[in-house]
Amino acid sequence: MNNTEKIITEIKEFHTAIEAWFRGNTDREMLYQKLLSGFAPDFKMVSGNGNSITLAAFSEWLPGAYGKFPDRTIILENIEAESTECHGLASYIEIQITGSTTTRRQSSAVFVMAEEKALWLHLVEKWIV
Repeated sequence: MNNTEKIITEIKEFHTAIEAWFRGNTDREMLYQKLLSGFAPDFKMVSGNGNSITLAAFSEWLPGAYGKFPDRTIILENIEAESTECHGLASYIEIQITGSTTTRRQSSAVFVMAEEKALWLHLVEKWIV
């Protein structure tokens, strides 16, 4: 698998895992470790609301979201990625459906390549109206 394929795989696997986390229908501790294992230690995110979130803040937020949205579905569209030997850049649209509420965000992410895995380094989300 080349680095671009690793990035696309990581995006898909993360969103499958976070959907399971929101639904609360899997082993909590195992999934928690799996979710966090995909991030570089100095990961930062800018949310759709403009808030800056570190990996530490994200890991503290996760437990409160476990099982909070048992009917949430996450759909990914238009995943595009490019990579070098050491880094990658990806963009995609994330759609979250919870009951009758649908939210859409355009996401851009920078990844670092570590061994055989793409690790999230920086993520920027922008709400799509």
